[in-house]
Amino acid sequence: MRKLIFGMNVTLDGYIAAPGDDLGWSVPSDELFQWWSDRVGATGLALYGRKLWETMSSHWPTADQQPGATPAEIEYARRWRDMPKVVFSSTIDKVDWNTRLVTGDAVAEITRLKAEDGGPMDISGATLAATAMRAGLIDEYVLVTAPALLGGGTPFFTALDSWVNLNLVETRTFPGGVVLTRYETRR
Repeated sequence: MRKLIFGMNVTLDGYIAAPGDDLGWSVPSDELFQWWSDRVGATGLALYGRKLWETMSSHWPTADQQPGATPAEIEYARRWRDMPKVVFSSTIDKVDWNTRLVTGDAVAEITRLKAEDGGPMDISGATLAATAMRAGLIDEYVLVTAPALLGGGTPFFTALDSWVNLNLVETRTFPGGVVLTRYETRR
């Protein structure tokens, strides 16, 4: 059975994007960028909602070919292209770069994918992650907390029908006061 992990950069007040989907507050240090790249390299399957898919697929497929691309960006771009991906959307009809599109029931498909053998799955995108969170499908939460307050925007967590108990499994500090915390869901 695969583990489903929801991890993103988040502000201290719990937002993954400022109003207007502004991510300018979340520029990672070289060390943090490498940590995210290593996660992509270890991911068996990445699950994306449409909005984050469009953001990622507009940049990373050719980022390694851009003038001035750093070795870390080149590595990340290659890892991202090679990583198997699933996009959940009812509004787009085509995906590329080792990706397949799911237009049906996200909970049923994620449940099916979790039951398969394989490496861990990362889920990204606030709406898709919220759906999985409410269905109790997320096994691990990774919060990379930046010392910033936005006061509004897209929240990391969604409203739940009941609480979820978690166990802290890792903490780590990155340059700039960024703190990583990993929690496993207690079942």
